[in-house]
Amino acid sequence: MTRNLDIALLRAFATAADRGSMTAAAETLHLTQGAVSQQIARLEALAGRALLDRARSGLRPTPAGERLLAQARRLVALNDSVWADLGGSAAEGTVRLGVPHDLAGARLAPVLKAHAAAWPRIDLSLHCGASPDLATAIDAGRLDLALVESPWDGEPGECLAIDRLVWTGARGGQAHERRPLPVSLVAETCAFRPAVLAALEADGRPWRTQFEGGSLDATAAMVRADLAVSAWLASAIPPGLDVLPPAAGLPELPAFAISLLGGAGPAPPAVAGLADLLRDAFARPAG
Repeated sequence: MTRNLDIALLRAFATAADRGSMTAAAETLHLTQGAVSQQIARLEALAGRALLDRARSGLRPTPAGERLLAQARRLVALNDSVWADLGGSAAEGTVRLGVPHDLAGARLAPVLKAHAAAWPRIDLSLHCGASPDLATAIDAGRLDLALVESPWDGEPGECLAIDRLVWTGARGGQAHERRPLPVSLVAETCAFRPAVLAALEADGRPWRTQFEGGSLDATAAMVRADLAVSAWLASAIPPGLDVLPPAAGLPELPAFAISLLGGAGPAPPAVAGLADLLRDAFARPAG
């Protein structure tokens, strides 16, 4: 027997899970909090299990909810896209996405491809830069969405993932033994720079800037040539670089959050669809 899912129930569930509260979900959906709660309760009744954990800290998906969430987002986005096409009002225009240089890699490619398939009339404009610059561009309205990196517990926006910041060097290299320590951090506005330099200062380790020309490839080349060490998120280390072990004698670095920033006001469907794809991508381990 064929059974059909109610998109309104999935939309309420996905919005509540993403916003972390019934109140925020109700504001986003322009419904009462009671209406959102009832829709989620109906979906949980259909599923035969709880989908959201209603903790004091906010709503969090249960294991069953986590399994449903990615599919719910895709179905809601597909529903909106189909309705736009049927009505002859398929979304057009440009969606502007900002991404730090080190995150514009393999994990991002499927997101861009999936968005292009779901929103064929939307131009997706990708802007790479340092996280502080991307946050400024969001505030100024020059970007619709941005991924930013910031120290854990101090992250702005919606946290998508937590990753370790680690020291990297050339395979078999000795740059970490030099004094002062040669450090390459891509650019002066690099989000990692304050944390890295604070760790070196606290450790009493003298350092010098080896290269800060704003090029990720050039920084990686400097490290591969054993002319400097650098700091990278553990999930984004370029090929040919190794994580330096504790025996290298460099100070421990803090964990960093990868967060999603959006502009003020309700997001247009194509922007919201891209945000959902990014959430799904960072919910899975980097591979």
